[in-house]
Amino acid sequence: MAFFYRDFTKFNNFNGQTVLAVLHTHLLVLGTAVFLFIALLYKMTDLEHNRLYKYFYPIYNISFGLMIIMMTVRGVLQVKAVELSHGMDAMISGMAGLSHIGIMIAVLLLLFGIKKRIVKIKDIVDVFLFCVQAIPFEKV
Repeated sequence: MAFFYRDFTKFNNFNGQTVLAVLHTHLLVLGTAVFLFIALLYKMTDLEHNRLYKYFYPIYNISFGLMIIMMTVRGVLQVKAVELSHGMDAMISGMAGLSHIGIMIAVLLLLFGIKKRIVKIKDIVDVFLFCVQAIPFEKV
């Protein structure tokens, strides 16, 4: 997406603000970091058997895909300087808003599912220590 943003704005001689600038960050954090965190949780808990997690996964993926599509549409329309009617502008904003709400619901389902599995403070400390050990630190 960073390649698309850079070349699409350059090709269209666009120098202003656009949603495409933050699309790559959204993809990186919500598409990669969240699932790396879930991979750590899989290692520490039996999350795959959690009923709330089974709801999280499809809601998150559908909402995430819709959010990326709507951000791309909004960004392309901004670069192309397309004049939208009030209704069309509201529709794009509404769909993006619904996708963000869906992601928030999914994240809450994930957090409540984690809470059901990690009930003791010792388990929370163990998860934290496991996460810290997974980060490669350089010796100075």
